Amino acid sequence: MQNVVILGATGSIGASTLSVITNNPNAFKVYGLVANASVDKMLALCVQYQPQYAHMVNERAAMQLKAQLPSGCVTEVTTGAQALNALVTDSRTDTVMAAIVGAAGLVPTFDAVKAGKRVLLANKEALVMSGELFMNTAKASGATVLPVDSEHNAIYQCLPQQVQDQLGYCDLNANGISHILLTGSGGPFLNTDLTTLSAMTPAQACNHPNWSMGPKISVDSATMMNKGLEFIEARWLFNTQKDQLKVVIHPQSVIHSMVQYRDGSVIAQMGNPDMRTPIAHCMSYPQRIHAGVEPLDFFKVGQLSFCEPDFSRFPCLRLAMQACEQGQEATTVLNAANEIAVESFLAGQIRFTDIADVNHHCLDSVQQTRLASIDDILQLDEQARKTAKSFINALN
Repeated sequence: MQNVVILGATGSIGASTLSVITNNPNAFKVYGLVANASVDKMLALCVQYQPQYAHMVNERAAMQLKAQLPSGCVTEVTTGAQALNALVTDSRTDTVMAAIVGAAGLVPTFDAVKAGKRVLLANKEALVMSGELFMNTAKASGATVLPVDSEHNAIYQCLPQQVQDQLGYCDLNANGISHILLTGSGGPFLNTDLTTLSAMTPAQACNHPNWSMGPKISVDSATMMNKGLEFIEARWLFNTQKDQLKVVIHPQSVIHSMVQYRDGSVIAQMGNPDMRTPIAHCMSYPQRIHAGVEPLDFFKVGQLSFCEPDFSRFPCLRLAMQACEQGQEATTVLNAANEIAVESFLAGQIRFTDIADVNHHCLDSVQQTRLASIDDILQLDEQARKTAKSFINALN
């Protein structure tokens, strides 16, 4: 029986994780749930799952939740950075699902890795902002890091065990691997007339053809920044060298990613687009459990198509790939700028095509110095956010 703490319990990944737990009640117990300010959702989860701890990042939300919990509920409500650190490092915590979207998830995820926990990584920013430091810390602490993102999980499943056992430090070439092929759907604007992209609305950007996701990730999918962030993640997870990592557009989202071997073989991981599959794989690894997902019906799949990414349509993808080559400092700046840009687009303050302009400006403008600690990373993150906000104010 694993005690599981879910960072981002009220989000879509949190919901999928809880679904897997519900399907496997003898294997997992909800030990702690963490959310920002969604009191009503957290209250319902506490009543249903009776976790030992419910942590609200927002202090006022924590007070409201505490007041609304019914008598007899065993859950203790906490708030504050110290209490969150205590939860993810608790000796009774076995597994931490890291699913808080954005830079807010970096510190608790890093704390869990530092404590040597089994960390199921659904938070992109942990590796985008601190990839080198993150993987070095995992190696030193003995933490087990398992990738939840459907693409990285697919790659992981297609790799030989000796590579899986050396995540972050594997030698792909020595194991006969020539390329990692990272697939992406292309999002809702794959075939949209380029001249109309600037007029696309938040609702249109969030209307993903295959996946049901939160607004931030949906917009990132529309710009393909999501794939750019995953490109950066893959670089650190699988220790890829230049030219070993490629992005392939695959609109149907049936093949979640592939590994190409030196002998000409390509191994692909396939399945219906449902996050419960990679979540269940990570939670039970190296075993397989019931995820509640319908198996892929090849007679209904139809055509599978592939194409190269068009960087004139997806400039954010190119920026991410360039930042990845520059290093951890550039990817930290890019991530921070993009969070501010997407937030402003969703609020109706900038156009869809302005997102790439904000990101490009920050990469060119923010001074990047060597990052030796989480504090250094957070300082650079804050500097990039201020630069992005100033640029957006100038646009308006």
